[in-house]
Amino acid sequence: MAAHKPVEWVQAVITRFDEQLPVKGGQQNTHSKVSTEHNKECLINISKYKFSLVISGLTTILKNVNNMRIFGAEAEKNLYLSQLIILDTLEKCLAGQPKDTMRLDETMLVKQLLPEICQFIHMSREGNQLVAQLRNSASGVLFSLSCNNFNAVFSRVSTRLQELALCSEDSTDVNDIELIQHINVDCTRLKRLLQETVFKFKSLKKAAQLAVINSLEKAFWNWVESYPDEFTMLYQRPQPDLADCSEKLFDLVDSFAESAKRKAAVWPLQIILLILSPDILQDISKEVVEESKMNKKLFLDNLKKALAGHGGSRQLTESAAIACVKLCKASTYISWEDNSVICFQVQSMVVDLKALLFNPSKPFSRGAGSQSADVDLMIDCFVSCFRINPHNNNHFKVCLASSSPPTFHYVLVNSLHRIITNSAVDWWPKIDAVYCYSGELRGMLAETLSRVMQSCSTHAPLRMTPSLTFKEKMTSLKFKEKPTDSETRSYKFLLLAIVKLIHGDPKLMLHNPGKLGHEIQSSTAELITGLVQLVPQTSMPEIAQEAMEALLVLHQPENIELWNPDAPIETFWDISSQVLFFICKKLIAHQMLNSTEILKWLREILICRNKFLLKNKENATVGSGIPICRQAQTKLEVALYMFLWSPDIEAVLVSMSCFRHLCEEADIRCGVDDVPVQSILPNYNTFMEFASVSNMMSTGLGRHTCKVGTCDQVNS
Repeated sequence: MAAHKPVEWVQAVITRFDEQLPVKGGQQNTHSKVSTEHNKECLINISKYKFSLVISGLTTILKNVNNMRIFGAEAEKNLYLSQLIILDTLEKCLAGQPKDTMRLDETMLVKQLLPEICQFIHMSREGNQLVAQLRNSASGVLFSLSCNNFNAVFSRVSTRLQELALCSEDSTDVNDIELIQHINVDCTRLKRLLQETVFKFKSLKKAAQLAVINSLEKAFWNWVESYPDEFTMLYQRPQPDLADCSEKLFDLVDSFAESAKRKAAVWPLQIILLILSPDILQDISKEVVEESKMNKKLFLDNLKKALAGHGGSRQLTESAAIACVKLCKASTYISWEDNSVICFQVQSMVVDLKALLFNPSKPFSRGAGSQSADVDLMIDCFVSCFRINPHNNNHFKVCLASSSPPTFHYVLVNSLHRIITNSAVDWWPKIDAVYCYSGELRGMLAETLSRVMQSCSTHAPLRMTPSLTFKEKMTSLKFKEKPTDSETRSYKFLLLAIVKLIHGDPKLMLHNPGKLGHEIQSSTAELITGLVQLVPQTSMPEIAQEAMEALLVLHQPENIELWNPDAPIETFWDISSQVLFFICKKLIAHQMLNSTEILKWLREILICRNKFLLKNKENATVGSGIPICRQAQTKLEVALYMFLWSPDIEAVLVSMSCFRHLCEEADIRCGVDDVPVQSILPNYNTFMEFASVSNMMSTGLGRHTCKVGTCDQVNS
């Protein structure tokens, strides 16, 4: 049917997608989530061939959902979840289109979609977490949409600027101007935005001027982060047109900044406008400066004075810090080996900048409402300084010190995670430059974990022994009484960040240079034991999920080798068996609320174990005779048997498939010592029968499931 009636077939998929949204079908279970994800993937694939049909259908669904009247907290949550699913699908469909390939009919569709997306962009920033996710998701849709439809978004922004320029009243409705922050901007588009602003800036009222200033700054970073090569080339082949409109806007903004308060508002954009003008930046670095450029030199001089605390205003010092961090960040996209003028300017400011931001005796703060922004600023600075010179690590040691505020620890860990996960430029140094601090980071994990577990009234604190050196360093943070709610939240955020760090690069926590084998094994055991203790923590689901991901990464064969390089196989049997024993014990005692998900994760652990054993099959049984190994196998068998009676069919199937991996492990082990497989796994034949039934049931269910990605039928 699909080959002859593609429109009807696509419409059927869209209808099914609509019907299975949480707002229509109620709270989702595992099966309905899988089905929704399946429909989503199908639509994303179809959109590559039938873009207009899919976008039109999704736009209609979004409009209808947005207009629904709901009552009650549960219904509201289902509405938000449905909107998130639709927005995510839209973003992926739009992102799948090659750049500059839109036809007229598709452009008209996008114009219908744009107002629906703007509703989410304009939502209040004050709301629950789902509201924040909706804004972020809508931002992603707008970014993808503007890639091929920049003119549609630009027209909306330009029209609003024109309305505000002609408005006699000081209107505060600047929502459409703020769309600039969310669009896909390359060098040509950035130039258009700057030229439009130069043309209309003087006619705008203060609120609109400030909105434009803030939004252009965000647009600059969208450009740099999306097209880093274009920015790098700017310092090899400057663009006179871009520099010209940047200089004009600098002068306009400079005239606007009459007071210290206004200067503080515009300095971050002014530094960016100078960054966009390499030749001007070069000219004002000389001793003799042209009259027309004196205001740029005066700006830099005032910036440096304020950064050093001589600006006469706290606002100016704070703004100088923001502007200088942006200068440092931008400089990392230019190779320092080129000795560019931007690097010269950074060198003249970076010492004062780090002294201001990383001073434990006087932490940088712009007030209670700016804590999150202050942390982001410190992270930007930390990462930029690392990329400029990874070996100049005084600020690293300050953040790691036990006497520093907990915020510094949080900044350190999140900075390291960004260094690991974001390496868009070839010359940025890698995380291995700080492997030497892995001992201190493990100690920070142990201490933070102990505090978080201590705060959980239903659980006794972990009896873990941090490395002695770090324990000595942490004396100033120790307390005898239970931490306050605020302290507990802070430590939970820190713990989550550290666990994500392990997931990002396990080698950072497994690095043990110069230690003996038994010391390395003890260190690894402590690390993994701590993570395993987090898996059952239903009161901290996000941390528990990240701990599971980290344990899975640590069980990759190449990482197991690092558990104890002197005796990797013996260490594997000891530590991994303890993991299985603990988890299965909790499953048997029904102490895991999300038991099916834990079981699926356990299956992945078993797969990783077998990969490691196959890689080392000649010595796979070395050290496997220890009691914990047999105890773990027994607990695992009992847990899997128990799930065969689960009312959840998915849990039954996963349990059966786990028996297969248990049999595979027995096959590997008996092949080494040439002994009957039943001597290792007495119920081998029964388990193989379970595994075969699992295959048949999975195949049977699969026949009733539509395949994802078979879109050739609709490519007509």
